[in-house]
Amino acid sequence: MAEAERIIGTPDPAGAEEAAVPAGQPRGRRRIAVLFAVALVAYLLDLGTKMLVVAKLEHHEPVQIIGDLLKFRAVRNPGAAFGIGEAFTVIFTCIAAAVIVVIARLARKLYSLPWAIALGLLLGGALGNLTDRIFRSPGIFRGAVVDFIAPANFAVFNLADSAIVCGGFLIVILSFRGLDPDGTVHKD
Repeated sequence: MAEAERIIGTPDPAGAEEAAVPAGQPRGRRRIAVLFAVALVAYLLDLGTKMLVVAKLEHHEPVQIIGDLLKFRAVRNPGAAFGIGEAFTVIFTCIAAAVIVVIARLARKLYSLPWAIALGLLLGGALGNLTDRIFRSPGIFRGAVVDFIAPANFAVFNLADSAIVCGGFLIVILSFRGLDPDGTVHKD
């Protein structure tokens, strides 16, 4: 198996391992531990930064990081991206919970390292924002998400949002390359 194929989790189509594994069966070991490790790191980083923002930045002036290009500014967002859908916080909570359930179910068939990383980022981000929606004011399942990264002329976001976007972007790339979560490659 070529080193690049081993790193991205792509099975070797003409290797000696092929004879030992029945056709259609994934090879290698499951990547559940990687998925949950990435999710835990993403979740803890998000949770820690939000706690710091609430403690040190909320009700204070924004902190300039790179002049006017990037500031840290505490914002409570009850809606989705760009503050859209503030009246639908409960729906966003349900969507986040559904994403978590789907990822947990998919984990049973996860043999690809890149997919484990991508899904781990999605899971950690979804858990981070779901935690806010459940436990922050104004109440259970209606809580506002703490956002604080404020680039100039763009929406304010947090590390959970970044993890979700990076995970989603990685999933698109893996899908275009034909790599499935079970480690198999399809050519469409």
